Amino acid sequence: MLDTILSVAQIVPITEAEGPGLRFALWFQGCPLRCPGCCNPEMLPFSGGTPTTVREVLVRLDEARSRGVEGITLLGGEPLAHATGGAILAREARARGLSVMVFSGHTIEEARAKADPAIDELLSLTDILVDGPYVRELPDTTRRWVGSTNQGIHFLTDRYEFDRGWRKSNTLEIRLENGVLTVNGFPGRSAVGLWKRPRRSLPVVTN
Repeated sequence: MLDTILSVAQIVPITEAEGPGLRFALWFQGCPLRCPGCCNPEMLPFSGGTPTTVREVLVRLDEARSRGVEGITLLGGEPLAHATGGAILAREARARGLSVMVFSGHTIEEARAKADPAIDELLSLTDILVDGPYVRELPDTTRRWVGSTNQGIHFLTDRYEFDRGWRKSNTLEIRLENGVLTVNGFPGRSAVGLWKRPRRSLPVVTN
């Protein structure tokens, strides 16, 4: 199972912008949904991405864990469209004592109604699920890590709870590595689609 191939759009090994504490964030490449104003339009096509084995991801995860991450966050793209690999990765994270957070454009009711064993397993290994489609006309300015007010937060285990940390402002992280600018977190509307740009066209991001 560790040789299962994941279609990876991006990995940020250590981030504070994708859930509680320091987290290892992985974005899947490919989403069947088309939410207007999606922050990651480059991640919608199922073509593209970097084929990466679970084993290769775990090497990076273990290095990040040695630097203090407390969990992984799965985003996209749409994690439930990659549930088989996502569940394997979540199981390995749990075995390492790490928490699991998932962002999905499907509601939890829709996810469960699919009766997909891989999705059910991924949900069973998830501590926090943020669910529902992103609606750009309903920006959420009161809950950290949540894009729009229609989206729900489900604490599927007792590892976390809704505390004051969820009431802080959203975090936007910008990195320049090897001439490539990457943006993660929830950007302002002017930053939509700017998650990865070559250095020669660095954007100015304002909130």
